[in-house]
Amino acid sequence: MLIPSIDLMGGKIVQLVQGRKKALEFDDFKTWVDRFSKFPLVQLIDLDAAIGTGDNVELIRELAGQLPCQVGGGIRSVAAAEAALAAGAQRVIIGSALFADGKLDKPFAEKLASAVGSSRLVFALDAIGGRVTIHGWRTVTEVSPLEMVQALEPWCGAFLYTHVETEGLLQGFPLHVIRPLREATARQLIAAGGIRSQKEIDDLHTVGVDSVVGMAIYTGLLPGFAISGE
Repeated sequence: MLIPSIDLMGGKIVQLVQGRKKALEFDDFKTWVDRFSKFPLVQLIDLDAAIGTGDNVELIRELAGQLPCQVGGGIRSVAAAEAALAAGAQRVIIGSALFADGKLDKPFAEKLASAVGSSRLVFALDAIGGRVTIHGWRTVTEVSPLEMVQALEPWCGAFLYTHVETEGLLQGFPLHVIRPLREATARQLIAAGGIRSQKEIDDLHTVGVDSVVGMAIYTGLLPGFAISGE
């Protein structure tokens, strides 16, 4: 399954390279909402909230009312998860909040699942150098993605693995890194980070992994998509 990604920063749709350098920016929301409306799921990320520089709450509420979304970015409490779901999100993506002092916080994962239901939770495994990174990819922990999957599987419906080294570079996703994770969990597994072709999406699908795609969509690399304003 292809899951289009809408990343929000400063009230606009953006695409960043490795979470830092802005490469693309759009403000024609209707165009992309129309194009994404045929998909069963869209990923909606508040980058400002993720890095603690503000938020795009009203925009997320508006988009979540128009598209079937899993929403992430700055959701670090039960109340925040409940608010995102109440605003229209089908699922919420949790990353940094699953850590306390650099270590996995299993009690919080369990508390969150008890409050909103594990099926509505997607746990984010954003990795740099084989270790999970948090706080908008600014802090690298000592926890590996595999360790996180094995520890937290009981309390979520899906895992989202992002290969930060290839994120936004359109150089392809390293399929070998996802195989051990696929073997370790029965939960839905989603991959992101550098996916640039339908073949990659098909290859991931073959091993039971769904794909989140951003840059390849917004630059028109994938069939059926092109840069807004053409």
